Amino acid sequence: MMGASLATIGLLTGGSAWLAGTGRVKAQASAPASRPAAAPPAFDYPGKDRSLRLLGDRPLVAETPEALLDDDTTPIAKFFVRNNGQIPDEATNADGWQLKIEGEVDKPLTLTVAELKARFPVHTFRMVLECGGNGRSFYQPAARGNQWQNGGAGCAEWTGVRLADVLKAAGLKPGAKFTGHFGADPHLSGDTTKDAISRGMPIDKALEPHSLIVWAMNGQPLPHIHGGPLRLIIPGWPASLSSKWLNRVLVRSTPHDGQGMGGTSYRVPTVPIVPGSNVDGKTNFADMTSMPLRSIITAPANGTRIAAGTRRLDLRGAAWAGDHEVSKVEVSFDAGQRWHAMTMAALRNRYDWVRWSGSVELPTAGYFELWVRATDSRGISQPHVATNWNPQGYGANPLHRVAVLAA
Repeated sequence: MMGASLATIGLLTGGSAWLAGTGRVKAQASAPASRPAAAPPAFDYPGKDRSLRLLGDRPLVAETPEALLDDDTTPIAKFFVRNNGQIPDEATNADGWQLKIEGEVDKPLTLTVAELKARFPVHTFRMVLECGGNGRSFYQPAARGNQWQNGGAGCAEWTGVRLADVLKAAGLKPGAKFTGHFGADPHLSGDTTKDAISRGMPIDKALEPHSLIVWAMNGQPLPHIHGGPLRLIIPGWPASLSSKWLNRVLVRSTPHDGQGMGGTSYRVPTVPIVPGSNVDGKTNFADMTSMPLRSIITAPANGTRIAAGTRRLDLRGAAWAGDHEVSKVEVSFDAGQRWHAMTMAALRNRYDWVRWSGSVELPTAGYFELWVRATDSRGISQPHVATNWNPQGYGANPLHRVAVLAA
């Protein structure tokens, strides 16, 4: 009987239901057609958890399975990796690394990391960093780029100085309206005349008090793979703005036009388009700003088999909402017919993620899908399916689903 029921589950979810040798159920997860046909290879990189999923090796990209995001502060070993170009050579003298501030400023500056540490107040905040394409695999038809599920995000403790303090020290001119960011990572082609990525933002976001120039992560020197010795952290907005191996900030009077700006790059439709449309982003598109609302279940893990007779099921997870606040988190085990409120822990600071917990009472033994949804401070909840399709797959944030078998 058990074999027959599991086979039925496989038909319902679009794949085999039992993972051989693991005793775990394979879930439908966030969308029936969003999972890759085969599991990606393990991630093999010094200091990194091998359970990370390798999404690409040129450039190097790896995401964190949702169940690995169960820590209040994401350990460095479990933090996702996203590069846009080649990985530069590691700095031999981290404190001697130089950052230039120039453009629409009265006093262009060249500062070493040591001078940043000595000259400006130092701050530490725990904040979410999230790839702009997180959730891309949930779009149908498929969008271009690395097929992230929900693991292109993490919440670390970042230590550095406010970007605002450094910009103000350079003296912003009246025409200072935007920034452009540059890093030392070479273009994938090796062409030294091209930047791997160079994005920018409105000056108001640069002056926001949680926008940091950082040299430490979780109390340790910023690892090379995460942009050490110096990077930006621009919380709540796409991580492409949080330039790694930072060596220059250009203050501009006009929007930045670097690599990764314009067209459909980190831009989403302002008027919904037909999924699969071939568009160039020149009209009815806008730069991504605040990242979308998202919530995940981190325990139990997808595919957990619960001990016989268990009815009370304890749950944990995380939720975040870009520039906005999470107002509530709810879980359903009956496909959204009923929702059960979860308890949310207090934030350490703005842009921290909400750690939530709670329990549900399962009515019987059998197969259940746990759905989680968050609602933000504007009253907006996560959708059941990915919405606002766009060619590069930004902003997909459907409900996260986890399968369990109570037997």
